[in-house]
Amino acid sequence: GFDGRAQPCRDADEGGGPLIPPVALRPDIKVDHVMAVAPKSVRILYDESTKAVYFTCYDGEVYKIKNIQDENPLAEKILSFEDHGIPRLQGAAIYKNTLFLTGNTKVNNGLGNKGRMVRYDLKPNEKPVMSVVFNTVEYGTNRTVFDHGWNALEISPDGKYIFVNSGARTDHGEVQDNNGAWPNARNGALTSKVFRFPIDSKDLILPDDEAKLKADGYIFADGIRNAYDLAFDGAGNLFGVSNSSDYDHNEDMFWIRQGHHYGFPWVVGGIENPQQYPDWQPNPDTDPFIPRSAHAWAVRYFRNDPDFPKIPAGVKFSPGVQNLGPDANEYRGHSGKILDGDLTGVTVSTFTPHSSPLALFFDSKKNLSKDLRGDGFTIRYSLGARSALMKPFTDQGADLLHLDLSYDKATDNYFVKTKRIVEGFNGATDAVMIKNNVFVIEYGATGGHIWKISLPR
Repeated sequence: GFDGRAQPCRDADEGGGPLIPPVALRPDIKVDHVMAVAPKSVRILYDESTKAVYFTCYDGEVYKIKNIQDENPLAEKILSFEDHGIPRLQGAAIYKNTLFLTGNTKVNNGLGNKGRMVRYDLKPNEKPVMSVVFNTVEYGTNRTVFDHGWNALEISPDGKYIFVNSGARTDHGEVQDNNGAWPNARNGALTSKVFRFPIDSKDLILPDDEAKLKADGYIFADGIRNAYDLAFDGAGNLFGVSNSSDYDHNEDMFWIRQGHHYGFPWVVGGIENPQQYPDWQPNPDTDPFIPRSAHAWAVRYFRNDPDFPKIPAGVKFSPGVQNLGPDANEYRGHSGKILDGDLTGVTVSTFTPHSSPLALFFDSKKNLSKDLRGDGFTIRYSLGARSALMKPFTDQGADLLHLDLSYDKATDNYFVKTKRIVEGFNGATDAVMIKNNVFVIEYGATGGHIWKISLPR
């Protein structure tokens, strides 16, 4: 999955080849190229109060785009790492001309890690004024690609709270001790959770202490591996799309509610994590859910682990949103065979394994035509045809999915009908909706792009 360090499958225009646009899969959707952007672009933002559009890059730059709707849009750099002190900038949100940024900073010669969130009051024609929302105390970083960090930001519709996802510091709950610097460290109090802070919070110091974080009301939901994007629907329900581990779990979408626990590291994608069982001996020959090409298998993070923590007493896990198809609902069945929910009638939690859903958004203002009105959308970062982990399930991916959600009272959960509507993105990481136009940003290690997807009204 994407975590800021993953590279897109290709740079379409690398080596001087033609730029290949994404392709609409229905005739009433139009795709236009807006502009090339700086490398490692991760988030795109729209401030409704000022009509301004911004984007942020993984290494800390923040750009404001002038004239995004016109012939000649222009990106102007307004901030960099030196301004805000976040060298690994993965999260951004804007509300009433106040910009929020979050990410991680390494300390203690790279052995430690701190989460950080700042805000900027963006005054016209003045230098933006920064204040600190929080810093965490130092906690263990690790030497893997699975140290997901602080990333997705979302502001409550009433403007009172800011929500932030802090991804797991493990693939699937294994010990990550950074060569002995953090003995027996797994996930800890500051990771694999969604946090919530009053929007005007200042200068908080977050401890690596779950009881204290709970008592202060900052932990909103637990047991989420890495909800790299969060979004509210028109009714004020919070949803998140999460990357699962290197095991063949499906990728979850969650209806994120206060006080709920979503299963990580014991249940991911609706499947139990076998490493919690003391007698488990991982082997791709006997467990088809372990991909031979998985990084976590190559470096032996799948292992017999008798000290794996037990499920906390009294905790009941909340399931992911159940995908009814017809798209993105492939899964590996108990037999080990790859199946399609359309043929088996099984719902899955929620999308194709290893597809890395990002860029979650809703038509909360009900601007779209009847069959899309009020609905959700997400983009799969990975393309099955070019992903060793995803390819056994499908060649599809790198696509915009339409999510038609419905609440089911009996299970107190949501079901989703999922349909691919645009394909052919190249490392798309985020999107923002302005009226019926969706602006999608691509990461691009050597430079990304913004595309405008015009949906029917």
